[in-house]
Amino acid sequence: MSWEQTKFSFSPRSRGCYLVTDEVLKNLPQIKDYKVGVLHLFLQHTSAALSLNENWDPDVRTDMTTALNNVVPDDDGKIFVHIDEGPDDMSGHAKSSLIGVSLSIPITNGRLATGTWQGIWLLEFRDYRHTRHCVATINGAKY
Repeated sequence: MSWEQTKFSFSPRSRGCYLVTDEVLKNLPQIKDYKVGVLHLFLQHTSAALSLNENWDPDVRTDMTTALNNVVPDDDGKIFVHIDEGPDDMSGHAKSSLIGVSLSIPITNGRLATGTWQGIWLLEFRDYRHTRHCVATINGAKY
């Protein structure tokens, strides 16, 4: 059994849902060395999230952004007390808690064992372009 840990940064993005599977794989070429294992991704932020979701139709990402903004709208102090960094700050924290900041994905024969229509999403909940950092931990048996 082998353990590896790598920290990488996603490209800066503003509010929205982004398919980042290729970006993850580019930063983790060692996945191909594992016959069986688990990739654990942990986003080191409280106003963004990670998710597995639709990897084909970009309309789903647009619709998800709209849905999440309707579930937890931005606020200028009418609802939330914490607005120190702007009206999208506390709503970003709430969305991050609802979606989550980590994923565990099986590795099979050197590839992520996602479903046909699944991809890794980075969900950014702030308007300002942020660079988000991720800790990737791989555990498994190498070839």
